[in-house]
Parts: sequence; C-alpha cells; structure tokens
Amino acid sequence: MDETTRNCEGFVGYEYKEVAVSRDMEGVYADGYPHFGWTLDRSESTAIGLSTTFLKFKRDRKIRNKAELTRLQRQFESNVREIEKLEQSKTTTASIAAFTIGLIGTAFMTGSVFAFLADMIPLFIVLAIPALVGWALPYFSFTRLTAKRAEAVLPLIDQQYDAIHEVCEKAHCLLA
Repeated sequence: MDETTRNCEGFVGYEYKEVAVSRDMEGVYADGYPHFGWTLDRSESTAIGLSTTFLKFKRDRKIRNKAELTRLQRQFESNVREIEKLEQSKTTTASIAAFTIGLIGTAFMTGSVFAFLADMIPLFIVLAIPALVGWALPYFSFTRLTAKRAEAVLPLIDQQYDAIHEVCEKAHCLLA
C-alpha cells in the first residue's frame, strides 16, 4: 500500500441536498430523509411569518443501493406532496363557497343602498335582509364545509402516512 492510499482510507465524499418544505411538514422530512441515507446538516427558516423552511441534508456519495434509495425517496416525496394537497383541499371548497356567499350578500347590499338612495324603503328592506344574511353566513358555511371535508380526507391522509412508513421501512432495510 503506498502513502496516498493509506491517507485516503478515512475520506468520505458527500453529496448535498437542500429541500424547501412547509413548516407543517418539516418533521416528516427530518424524520424521513435519514432512512434514505441523508443526515440533517442544518435547518434554515425564512423570514418570520413565512411558512417555508429550508432543510439541508448530506450523505455519503458511495452509499450502497443508491439507485433504489433514490427511487424510494421520490416515492416518499410524492406521498408527502399528496398529503400537502389533501390538507390544502380541506379549505379550498369551503373558501370558494364562503367567498361566493359573501359576494352575493355584497350584491344585495349594493342594491339595498341604491334603493335607499332612491327613497324606495320597502325595496331597501327586502334587499337588506338577504345582504346581512349573505355577510353572516360565510363564516358558518366555511366552518361546516371545512369540518365535513376534513372528515372525508382524514382516512386518505392516514393512508399516505402509512405509505410513507412502508417506504421508509424499505429504505432503512436497504441501508442496514
């Protein structure tokens, strides 16, 4: 063994990965990536109030089963994105419904104001009642629709977490 080979035995070359994740999913990434050979190097938060965190990972370049680990990592990332979409879908329909009801209430209020300015008091009252209902109802419809959607989506989210668990378990076995 020559001198250069002896000095290089402890050398480890690393590859690096930076992942922008939502604060809600930061723990999932920090717990999941080590199963693919990555170690968390550091975490950097963006400006206060923003919901994104940057996680910086590193792993040995000469890791065994790298191609299979990369495939499993992509599957993991796909499952996490699906969870994020499902979480977001809880409020999407409810928001659209609440905005639409509020907009209709505003249209009635506009008609009511014009009726008042034209000294048509009976029409003013008739239009003001649905306007006020249209302004009060969005909150209640939003909370009801969000709860209903959350109940429907919860089993799907649990399935995705189970899939993540299986993928991480397979990857961990490849590393062992």
